[in-house]
Amino acid sequence: MKRCIELAQHGLGTTYPNPMVGSVIVHEKHIIGEGWHYRAGEPHAEVHAIRSVKDETKLKDATLYVSLEPCSHFGKTPPCSDLIIQKGIKKVVIGTVDPFAKVSGSGIQKLMNAGCDVVVGILEAECNELNKRFFTFHQKKRPYIILKWAQTKNGYIAPDTSTQRAPVWISNQYSRQLVHKWRAEEQGILVGNQTVIKDNPKLNIRDWSGNPPTRVIIDRYGRIPVNSEVLHGKTNTIVITTEDYKKENKDTLVYETLSLKKNQVIQICDILYRHQIQSVIIEGGRFTLQSFIDENLWDEARIFEGNVDFKNGIEAPKLRGRLLYEKKIIDDTLKLLYND
Repeated sequence: MKRCIELAQHGLGTTYPNPMVGSVIVHEKHIIGEGWHYRAGEPHAEVHAIRSVKDETKLKDATLYVSLEPCSHFGKTPPCSDLIIQKGIKKVVIGTVDPFAKVSGSGIQKLMNAGCDVVVGILEAECNELNKRFFTFHQKKRPYIILKWAQTKNGYIAPDTSTQRAPVWISNQYSRQLVHKWRAEEQGILVGNQTVIKDNPKLNIRDWSGNPPTRVIIDRYGRIPVNSEVLHGKTNTIVITTEDYKKENKDTLVYETLSLKKNQVIQICDILYRHQIQSVIIEGGRFTLQSFIDENLWDEARIFEGNVDFKNGIEAPKLRGRLLYEKKIIDDTLKLLYND
């Protein structure tokens, strides 16, 4: 099962809206096949694993391991549980149950009804962690929320004043490259209007390869300039505003509205859920980050501490969480916290 998880991780950032899944086939204590899910619309992990077996006669005496319950419904591809049954595989070991309503135990039941010996719950916690985005989306009906910011050694995320419409860097170039890698792994990136007004960011991927996340801009009162980078280009963009400031949708630019009389953070989560965004990195500014923290709507925080100080400035958000790890990136320190 550890090998299944290792294989599945190759799909981070490419399988949305599907989960990451890995599969291994074992015959007489030897691995004879393995595979993982590459991207939505293409064969699932079990299919790749079965296709990789050179001698299919061994399948009837083999055990198939898979990190997530095999699907049982017709989507863009046929059910994996049907293929497993068709190939005569008698034993299936599953990491965890699929929370997706169209599967959620039905794949296991189909295998058992066909006479398969099914074992469930092997390295279950690790398999759940692997697909924390997918599980959060389907179980909590919202995206998996990652907070990210950089702060100085004395706790500021920006200087007090700035005369240029460009970012003031706190972290080093290696940390910034890591951030671009993270962007390629998530489906959305969210900032408030002050970040756009002050920094005019592109919110794309420049220092890594992969799919750019959907840009989400909170602009309640229509204050971001019309020439802002986030309003242009081919990257999908959602601007969340109020009805008075909603504009006409374009090819990759969509306007969504929220009510100032209702909880705005919950409304934002509902909008992202409706757009099928399973994960989002919230990169700023302080008000936006603190709003999600105050509502306890966050799952993890990634905080860089740069090797710089400001005499004064905008204070970093206030947050409590379980420290998972802390590591150095040259002269930066990266902390990862979970919201338990």
